[in-house]
Amino acid sequence: MLYGLSRIIRGGAAICRHTAGTQSECRFSVTHCCATRPLRDYSLPNSTWNPDTKRLYEELSRDRSWRRLPSYNTTINPLDGMSAEADGETRLFTRIAERDGVGFEYCMFYKEAEKRMICIFQPGPHLGGVTGYAHGGCIAAIIDSTVGLGIVHGIGPAMTANLNIDYRSPIPLGSTVLIDSRVEKVDGRKVYSSCQVRSHDDAVLHIEATGLYIRVNCGEAKL
Repeated sequence: MLYGLSRIIRGGAAICRHTAGTQSECRFSVTHCCATRPLRDYSLPNSTWNPDTKRLYEELSRDRSWRRLPSYNTTINPLDGMSAEADGETRLFTRIAERDGVGFEYCMFYKEAEKRMICIFQPGPHLGGVTGYAHGGCIAAIIDSTVGLGIVHGIGPAMTANLNIDYRSPIPLGSTVLIDSRVEKVDGRKVYSSCQVRSHDDAVLHIEATGLYIRVNCGEAKL
């Protein structure tokens, strides 16, 4: 097992935790743009994944304390019993690439016991900023997605209020990094989180981030 992953790794339904202390299941559903064609799960390996991405995916998949989250190119809606609206044009931002390997290649795993989300991320050539490296805005987007989904699955629906990112080392295009996020504190509707982005072998700390998210009632917003 890779050192970086062995340091990190050690699932279930998403839940909404209400202020009264009760818990209600909050199921996720997606809709088809075309009713006759099943949705593709983009979190599954494809031929453009490099060996490090595939290896991390396989190791996390074998660890039963982590649960892989499916990922589609449609909008996710956490409202129980409702589906996301699909008009044939609206797409999830991190799944906008028309071809495999050129944009956001990633897979997320959630660990309920620790309220942690791990994202294996491989930036494609269409995410370039400075020659040879991933654009900082794209990195911010995948961090926000990772942290946000971790909060949705562990605490309940929430929206980003503040995201602070310290870029320490650029991420080469085509490389593999691990985005490791966790919930640090819940204060009423405020959810505080932390996140690190490290190279696949844990040798390089690329990014550190903290975030503030605001919990919303299941009926207040579509995430």
